[in-house]
Amino acid sequence: MDKLILFNSITRNKLLNKRLGESKFGQHIKMLPHINNIYEQLSNLDVEFVILGLPEDVGVFANHGKTGTSKTWETTLKTLLNIQSNDFTRANQVLVLGHLDFSSELKTLESLNPSKKKDIIKARDLVETIDSYVSQLIYQIILAGKKPIIIGGGHNNAYGNIKGSSLALGQSLNVINFDAHSVFRDEEGRHSGNGFSYAFAEGFLDHYFVFGLHENYTSARIFKTLDNSKQLKYNTFEALEVRQELKFKKELNRASSFICDDAFGIEIDCDAIENIPSSAMTPSGFSVKQTRQFLNHFAKQKNVVYLHLCEAAPTKKKANQVGKLHTCLITDFIKGV
Repeated sequence: MDKLILFNSITRNKLLNKRLGESKFGQHIKMLPHINNIYEQLSNLDVEFVILGLPEDVGVFANHGKTGTSKTWETTLKTLLNIQSNDFTRANQVLVLGHLDFSSELKTLESLNPSKKKDIIKARDLVETIDSYVSQLIYQIILAGKKPIIIGGGHNNAYGNIKGSSLALGQSLNVINFDAHSVFRDEEGRHSGNGFSYAFAEGFLDHYFVFGLHENYTSARIFKTLDNSKQLKYNTFEALEVRQELKFKKELNRASSFICDDAFGIEIDCDAIENIPSSAMTPSGFSVKQTRQFLNHFAKQKNVVYLHLCEAAPTKKKANQVGKLHTCLITDFIKGV
């Protein structure tokens, strides 16, 4: 695992803001002492959750999107470590593993021009490299019996999450994706818009439900693909929140009946949340409250395997809000499981 940078007490202490009479989340999380034998170390630890950072925006670049998702990991840690440790937050059941270091890939991006086809091809080749590292590490975490909480990065990393989970479990995986986009575009080289289509084509993904798809940003071709497969289902944001043809809670239950009877992952794309800085920020989306209710519902299902939060792109003015959002979602998952 030459890309894995372990989280350690030196980094933790730099980020912690201790206060007299308070016990912070970061004071009680667990960390690994050394990089060797990750699987064995995790297997022997009494924790349920493993938090992992994927600070990259290579997949977003390769999809002609707005970069900035590489900043989310550090932004999240600054907030998460400084919330209160209590019976609700369960910090003693959490290991902060660290992050995969994609700095060399990000450095390569600096020399690439997104308007040049050959440079986009280079970026998509880099995404395949990232896929291999993500899937390998997720495989080890799940094989060790832990639930990974993955902080992106772009939605390209859904592929590595699904592949790693599938290989560890010895079966294909179901996924619920809270997203404005299908992430089911053509297999044209890897990027942030086709992680699920690749995983589906390769047999790692079985049942797939997209919750809150935006009608204006989904092609007729993709709608046809989703409509013509018994393994793929969706609802749209407009049907739920604009025309109100569908009820939010009923749709949660419909999605549950489709994916929760077997092992499944939870994907949350911040593009779906109104006014959250992301690679495709929207002025019209689900509220943070609805997002948290969605996550609470699926976190409580017994077959949940992982949580992936992706596509947030913190700005200087809203970095703290992104950190708070991710912290709410991480702790909602921990409380729900």
